[in-house]
Amino acid sequence: MPSVGSALWRSLRAYQVYGANTDVGKTIASTILCRALREKSVKKRVFYIKPVSTGPHGEADDVHLSRFARGVLTKCLFQYDDAVSPHIAARSMSPPLDSAIVQAVCTQMSEYAQDGGQGTILLETAGGVHSPTPSGSSQADLYRPLRLPVILIGDHRLGGISSSISAFESLRIRGYDIDSVLLFENAQYQNHEYLRAFFGKHGIPTVALPPPPPRQHSLHEDEQAMNEYYEATSNMDVVQQVIDSSAMRHQARIEDLESMAERAHRKIWYPFTQHQDLSSASIMTIDSAYKDDFQLYKPTASEPTNASSLIQPTFDGSASWWTQGIGHGDPTLSLSAAYAAGRYGHVMFAGGIHEPAITLAELLLRHLANPRLKRVFYSDNGSTGMEVALKMALRATCTRYGWDVGRKDLGILGLRGSYHGDTIGAMDCSEPSTFNEKVEWYRGRGHWFDFPKVMMVKGQWVVHPPPGMEEELGTSSTFSTLGEVFDVESREASNAAHKYKKYITVTLERLVRGEERRFGALMFEPVILGAGGMILADPLFQRCLVQVVRENAHLFHHASAASPPKGANAISSEDWTGLPVIFDEVFTGLYRLGRFSPASFLGVHPDISVHAKLLTGGLVPLCTTLASESIFNAFLGAEKSEALLHGHSYTAHAIGCNVAKTAVGMMLDMESEGAWDEYKRSWVDTPDQASEHCDSEDPVSMKVGVWSNWSKSFVTELSCREKVEGVIALGSVLAITLRDDTNAGKSIFTSFMPTLASLNE
Repeated sequence: MPSVGSALWRSLRAYQVYGANTDVGKTIASTILCRALREKSVKKRVFYIKPVSTGPHGEADDVHLSRFARGVLTKCLFQYDDAVSPHIAARSMSPPLDSAIVQAVCTQMSEYAQDGGQGTILLETAGGVHSPTPSGSSQADLYRPLRLPVILIGDHRLGGISSSISAFESLRIRGYDIDSVLLFENAQYQNHEYLRAFFGKHGIPTVALPPPPPRQHSLHEDEQAMNEYYEATSNMDVVQQVIDSSAMRHQARIEDLESMAERAHRKIWYPFTQHQDLSSASIMTIDSAYKDDFQLYKPTASEPTNASSLIQPTFDGSASWWTQGIGHGDPTLSLSAAYAAGRYGHVMFAGGIHEPAITLAELLLRHLANPRLKRVFYSDNGSTGMEVALKMALRATCTRYGWDVGRKDLGILGLRGSYHGDTIGAMDCSEPSTFNEKVEWYRGRGHWFDFPKVMMVKGQWVVHPPPGMEEELGTSSTFSTLGEVFDVESREASNAAHKYKKYITVTLERLVRGEERRFGALMFEPVILGAGGMILADPLFQRCLVQVVRENAHLFHHASAASPPKGANAISSEDWTGLPVIFDEVFTGLYRLGRFSPASFLGVHPDISVHAKLLTGGLVPLCTTLASESIFNAFLGAEKSEALLHGHSYTAHAIGCNVAKTAVGMMLDMESEGAWDEYKRSWVDTPDQASEHCDSEDPVSMKVGVWSNWSKSFVTELSCREKVEGVIALGSVLAITLRDDTNAGKSIFTSFMPTLASLNE
C-alpha cells in the first residue's frame, strides 16, 4: 500500500476533531462548526467524515450531521452495529488494517479536493484520543500520517481538566498541531475557565460553548430543540472566531512552507554542501516525517485542478543519514524522551550517575557479548566517539611500548576508502579525500590497506581484488551464496587467507622495519565501509588483518630503541596484543547489517568499539565508545593529566541515554519475536534448507546468519540488469553500483536503508 502524506490544500482546509474523552460532545461540536462554516459562505462546501463509527445506523454521528447540518456532505467509511469500542465491534469480522483506514480517509479527502473548489473538511474521530481502532491500536497513532490540525473537544465534566490536558499532551508528543479547544460550559466545575488559562499559555484559543438542551419528551420536540440550539450557537461570535482563527493558521502554515527554502538559502550554512551550486529550489522543505517518509512541501503537486496535497510523502532513502531504525515519529521513543526530560532535564555527568546511563551501559556490554569490553564512555556523535577511541588506543600503545607521547609521526592502520568523522583527529585517521584534503590542519596519519571487495554480479557473489593487485591478493573468486563468503572459519584454510596474511605481514614489515614508522592502533569499519561508498569488504581479509596485527606484536614494539617495558605482552586473553583494535560500528552496528554487532561476522573481538546512529533510533544525538579494562588502565595515574580528559557539557545526557535504552530494547524485541524471519527465509541457501526451517521448531533467526531485508530474488534480479555493475545487500543495506560508460567504467553509487521496523510490515 502506498505511503500516505499529510493532507494540505490551498483552498480546501481539513481539520481533525478529537475528544478528550468519550461523550464530551464531539459530534455536537462538529455539527455547530459545520453549520457555522456552511452559513459563513454558501459557495464554500463543507464535508464531514466519520472514519469509524459504532452503534445503530440510525444513531450514527454522520446521520446526526445530515439531520441538523443540511447541505453538509457526510460520509462514514467503516460502520459497526454494536455500540462498543471499535476494537470490540470489529471482532465479528476481519478488522481493517490501520493502513487501510487511513488510506480510505486520504482517498475520500482527495475526492473532495478533486474539482479544486474551496471548502472545509471536518474529520471526527471516535471516543477519546487513545480510543482503540478496529485493529486495537491507538487512533492517535492511526491518523498521525495525515497530521491534520486538531480541534480538541475538552471535557466539561468532573475530572475533565485532567483528561483534557492529558489528551493535549498525547497529541503534542505525536507531533499534532492543536488549532483550538472547544468545550461546553459547566457552571459547577468551570473547567472552561481553568483550561482557557492553561491553553492560553500555549497560544491555543479556548472557547466555551453553551451546553445543549436536555433531551425532550418526544423525538419531534427533541429535534426542534436541537435545531434551535444549533441555530443560536453556530452564529455566536466565538464560534466564528474559531473558524477565522483556523483559517488564518491554515494560510500562515502554507506561507511559512512557501518561504522556508528561500529563508534557509539566505541564512543556513549546510553540511557537506557546496553552496556555490545551491539554490532555494533545490532545498527540501520538510513539514514532518513519519515512519520511512519525509513529508515534503511540493507546491507543484497541487495545482487548482489537482487533488494532490501540497505535502507529499517522500522515501527517506538515506534513513536520515543512517540514523533511523525504528521510524520517524515513533511515539514510544518520544515518550521515552519526554519521561527523561521530565525526570532529569539535564544533569552533569562527571562524578555522578543516573539510571538511564548505567542501564544503557550494562545493556550494550551484555548484548555485544565481547569479553574484552568492560567500560563505556559517552559522547555526542560518531566522529567524537572515534576521536575518543583514538585517544584511548594511542595512550595505551604509547604506555605499553614506552613511546614518547609527543611524537608526531604516530599513525594508525586502516583500510583504503575509510572515513571516520569530521573532527580533526578522526579526520587524520583517513587517507586524503574530498572530505579532508583541503582542511588546513589535516595530516593523514597512517597507512591504509587495499583490500578485496564483495558484490553480487549477474546472480553470483564475487570477491575481487583491487585492479593490479591480483598477484598480492589473488584473482577474483565466485560464491553461490553470501553465507559462503561470510563463512570465514572455513575460508581461513584457503589460499586466499594465505595470500591476505602474507600481503599484510609483508606490508607491515616494510612500514615498520623498512620505513621505521610507528602505529598506535588498527581502525576500520567492520564489513561495510559506509561514507567511503557502501563498500562490502571481504570479511576474510578484515579477519586476517586483525589476526596478523595481534599475532605480530614484536613488529610494533621492535621499532622502539629501548626494550619493551614490563607489560608489553598481553596479561590475559582479554588484553590487547600488537595494537589496540578499534571497530568503527557507528554505521554498521546495532542490527544495521542484521546482527547486534558486525564483529560477529568476522569472528573477532575489538578492544574498542564505537556506536552511534541507530543507537537512539534516530531521535537524538548520542554515542558510546566501549573499551577493554587494559585500555582503561592506561589512563590511571597519580596526576589528573594522565586521565582521559575528554567530555562535553551534555555528556551522557539522560534524554539520549533513556531513548537509546528504549530503542535498543525495541530492536532486541524485534529479533527475539522473529520480526525479520520472513526476510531471513528468502536467504536460506537451498530449497531443502528452507523446508527444514519451516518444519523445525527452532526459529529461523537461529538458523540463518547472513541475510538481507531485501529478498534474495529481488537482489539477484537487480544484479542482472544491464546498467547494474553490482549489488550488495546485507541487513537493511542495499547498495547498487551502476555502470557509467561515459566515465571509463567508474560507478555511480546509490543506497537505500529503510527502517528496521517498517520492513516488518
